[in-house]
Amino acid sequence: MSLETLTVEVNDKAALIRFNRGDKANSLNMQMWQDLRSAMDWVDGEPGVRAVVLAGHGKHFCAGIDLAMLVGLQAQIEDACEARKREKLRKLILDLQDCVSSLERCRKPVIAAIHGACLGGGLDIALAADFRFASQDAVFGVREVDIGMVADVGSLQRLPRVVGEGVARELALTGRDMTAGEALDVGLVNRVQEDGEAVLAAALQSAWLIAAKSPLAVRGSKEVMNYSRDHSVADGLQFVAGWNAAMLISEDIQKAAMAAMMKQQASFRD
Repeated sequence: MSLETLTVEVNDKAALIRFNRGDKANSLNMQMWQDLRSAMDWVDGEPGVRAVVLAGHGKHFCAGIDLAMLVGLQAQIEDACEARKREKLRKLILDLQDCVSSLERCRKPVIAAIHGACLGGGLDIALAADFRFASQDAVFGVREVDIGMVADVGSLQRLPRVVGEGVARELALTGRDMTAGEALDVGLVNRVQEDGEAVLAAALQSAWLIAAKSPLAVRGSKEVMNYSRDHSVADGLQFVAGWNAAMLISEDIQKAAMAAMMKQQASFRD
């Protein structure tokens, strides 16, 4: 795997993926979108990785889309036919959405460790993670309205599910910043740590805790929760019944039961 804008480390079955454009506040150029999806696809298929932490090098998590990328879009979609030009733009937007959705699609849980700015596209990405930790200096915002556009890669769809309609609409329509303390109050983040190092350490500890569990149970829990979020309770119950009918009888459940009886830590295959 060759990545230009991200770094990847694996330690004790947890992958640490970090945005690596710290000199640009980790703003998202076209290559970073593609690298993010490549990294998540690799993690999904790598048996030796059981959980993921997503963080940023430098002073910020991610300050949103690189404005130079926006400026270059016109040339990228240029066509003599207006309809074909618009079709190219729609395809591009759908591709960027897919890059963000790769976090949800990944079977391994993803924890966003956020410090500094988490704005625009950065917030889109953080919202696609399974949960989020933040440092005290973290700042969140849906900034697209400030540059005259509608947020189109996930914030308007995922943010209301996390913080509720009222808070999400306020952020999207005003473009105002939200502090880490307020983000904790409304449930956007699970924990607030002192600084970037502390939030990264806390996220890694959670990833290692997940990595010690049955990989089948963890992957299944994420799949079932994602499905249940998007369907009725009745549909979700039907889905998990089918899942467990297929997956319940496993060596993992036998190992977990035996370890519990012997008061030991179970060890599971990848």
